[in-house]
Amino acid sequence: MQTYSFIAAIVLYIVCAALPSRRGGLISVVTLAAWLLHGAGLWSEIAAGGTLRFGFAAMLSSALWVSVAAYWIENQNFSLDSLRRLVMPVAAVAALLQLVFPGNLVPLEGKSPLFGWHIAIATMAYSTLTIAAFHAVLMALQESRLHARTDRKSFLSGALDQLPALLTMEKLLFRMIGFGFALLSLTVLSGIVFSEELFGQALKWDHKSVFTLLSWVLFAALLAGRRFRGWRGKTALSFTLAGFATLLLAYVGSRFVFEVVLHKGWA
Repeated sequence: MQTYSFIAAIVLYIVCAALPSRRGGLISVVTLAAWLLHGAGLWSEIAAGGTLRFGFAAMLSSALWVSVAAYWIENQNFSLDSLRRLVMPVAAVAALLQLVFPGNLVPLEGKSPLFGWHIAIATMAYSTLTIAAFHAVLMALQESRLHARTDRKSFLSGALDQLPALLTMEKLLFRMIGFGFALLSLTVLSGIVFSEELFGQALKWDHKSVFTLLSWVLFAALLAGRRFRGWRGKTALSFTLAGFATLLLAYVGSRFVFEVVLHKGWA
């Protein structure tokens, strides 16, 4: 059943990405339908009695599922149609990857009931910072468009011209980063708790821990720089993308190597 849900969601994501901007009402409906089907597939695929199916594709798919919801909500208040062009194709690819690489079953027996909350918070942190990264890419393209000083119209330039002003985009970006950073902080703290429960030490210094902490430091530096030094523009965008890339390596990248390259189980 979940296979059909994913396939239907993939098709609708692609349709949604291809729809012209003037079909705003239809875009909203198709986005919501794709999101619901994607969510149904995730629920039946990841959740199972006494176990949790997880892997790099599941994390990526879950993050994009939440990102689509964030886009849909924000688009009700601001014109972010260009974001649709970025998010929907990536969401389709993420759903397809989960069909190809379903991941591993993680037994929940003997684990704290809060372990599921740790996974949920981590997914929310990844998702919020994923949509922030998409937002940063749009801002970089928007700023480049302003500096280009050209009247030549194209599919991309037309979409960029519909975005809110850069100052509004910047406020939205830092709002998302602030929320994502709070969730990432909770992820790190809860990860320390479960590291002690699972491995007998407060923090296991593996690739996931190192990259997650490095990402936390980058986002903390960005927010501090914004607060005390007024960072904005290219500096803010560079820190955002660097922090997101590091966070991506922390779990999705490392799990891809373990599952696809090394063919190893959950770790």
